[in-house]
Amino acid sequence: MDASGPQTDSPYAAARLAVTLLLMTLGASGMYVVPVVLPAVQSEFGVSRGAASLPYAFLMIGFGVGGLVMGRLADRFGVMVPLLVGAASLGAGFVIAGHAADIGTFNVVHALLIGFAGSSATFSPLLADTSLWWVRRRGMAVAICASGNYLGGALWPPIVQHFVEGHGWRNTYIGMGIVVGVSLGALALLMRRRPPLTRPGARNAAGMPESLPFGFKPPFALGLLMLAGLSCCVAMSMPQVHIVAYCADLGYGPARGAQMLSLMLGFGIVSRLVSGWICDRIGGLRTLLLGSALQGVALLLFLPFQGMVSLYVVSALFGLFQGGIVPSYAIIVREHFPGHRAGAYVGAVIMCTLLGMALGGWMSGQIFDATGSYRAAFVNGLAWNLLNLSIAFFLLRRTMGPGRREYSAAA
Repeated sequence: MDASGPQTDSPYAAARLAVTLLLMTLGASGMYVVPVVLPAVQSEFGVSRGAASLPYAFLMIGFGVGGLVMGRLADRFGVMVPLLVGAASLGAGFVIAGHAADIGTFNVVHALLIGFAGSSATFSPLLADTSLWWVRRRGMAVAICASGNYLGGALWPPIVQHFVEGHGWRNTYIGMGIVVGVSLGALALLMRRRPPLTRPGARNAAGMPESLPFGFKPPFALGLLMLAGLSCCVAMSMPQVHIVAYCADLGYGPARGAQMLSLMLGFGIVSRLVSGWICDRIGGLRTLLLGSALQGVALLLFLPFQGMVSLYVVSALFGLFQGGIVPSYAIIVREHFPGHRAGAYVGAVIMCTLLGMALGGWMSGQIFDATGSYRAAFVNGLAWNLLNLSIAFFLLRRTMGPGRREYSAAA
């Protein structure tokens, strides 16, 4: 884009952010439909809880890897191209999944069409694109963008549950394919403009050259962020993936679980907006550290409280505490890595957060099958959360330590 085009922090950037929010909300349908239909799919296909959790795991793996590919496409061609691919794939994926004859076909469709080529186009590329259109309020803008994911999480579970109860999960999938595919395709056409070009070789938020994020070579620094993303989302996935089944096991019914998931993700919207405001003041790393610590507290609260009212409260707290974690990675990448590679780098880190959701969702199902309860699964989540907290603290120390000036001078 040339200098005469729309610039950062402009009215055009604000209008684009509103469209981005709608795109993210629609694309989130792929992530949040499986936890709601999990009991029905398990019953129809006659599989174990762990096997019934696999469609979500495959979806998230595809979502994660697809985000890396779609981020690279966005860096090269602009975000409209991956969005159009995502619209076609997500629409077709829902329709084909609604006709699946067995759990194997159901898994493949969720991995390739709904995850890899579908919903992935509406997450990492949009986070990276938004970060390039804002400077003064970048944290809040990215938080608003990412809130679409949780807005979808608040809206889709009760909608899906309503239609599953009235029309069955298969017809629900087919209807979603038509509505989501057409809507995404139309909105994608509004995202044709490319963001203002970024200048390679600048210094990052810590005062270091972008060639030395946290004082490390980019591949190592990116690897640490990817591990952090994986670990935080293994912990995050336990309540999000299994709260519906957990409530059914406790005798409260899947409808109550869907309400708790909706509540959890609704409060996640508040968390993301507040975290964006905080991020603009303290930076991405400190926001990640704060969110990780609070997520650990919320996970711990699931252990002693199993009453229905208590679970509603803890679900709300979990959403309120952890919602700002994933968007903070986009800010960290934008603050410490070259802006012209934002799509690829954000895609790589978000890929690992989604792989963490996949691993955690599957792992929690396996732990349930082995132990007959979710207690050990919550403890497993706490251990992964501690790993994330440790990495965030280590990277923050790298930006504050006495060697910081040496890293800058060395470049």
